[in-house]
Amino acid sequence: VQLQASGGGLVQAGGSLRLSCAASGRTSTVYSIGWFRQAPGKEREFVARISGSGGGTYYVHSVLGRFTISRDNAKNTVYLQMNSLKPEDTAVYYCASSYRDSDLIHEYDYWGQGTLVTVSS
Repeated sequence: VQLQASGGGLVQAGGSLRLSCAASGRTSTVYSIGWFRQAPGKEREFVARISGSGGGTYYVHSVLGRFTISRDNAKNTVYLQMNSLKPEDTAVYYCASSYRDSDLIHEYDYWGQGTLVTVSS
C-alpha cells in the first residue's frame, strides 16, 4: 500500500485547510486510515481515523468539532477537513493505514510522507 498525503500549507489562525490521503496498491488490505501529526520537538500523536467498515470515525479531543475526516471510496482517498485552525495545530501531518480500528501508532503499518501545516497567529 502506498499513501500520498497532500494539502498542507500556511494559513492564518481561524482559517481552514483540507488534507488528502490517496491510497494505491493493495488497498483491499486496508481496514482504516488515520491521520497523525508531529509538531516540532514533540512526539507524533493521533488526530483522527475513519474505519474501512461502515466509515465510523474517531477524533482526538483537541480537534473535536473542528476537524472532519471523510473518504471517497471511488478515488481511494481520505480527507481531513480542518476548520478553525489554531497555532497549536502547526505540525507535519501524516496519513497511515491500519489493519484494525486503532489510535495507536504501532498498529499502523503503512505511512504517507507527511504534509506540513503551519498556522500563524
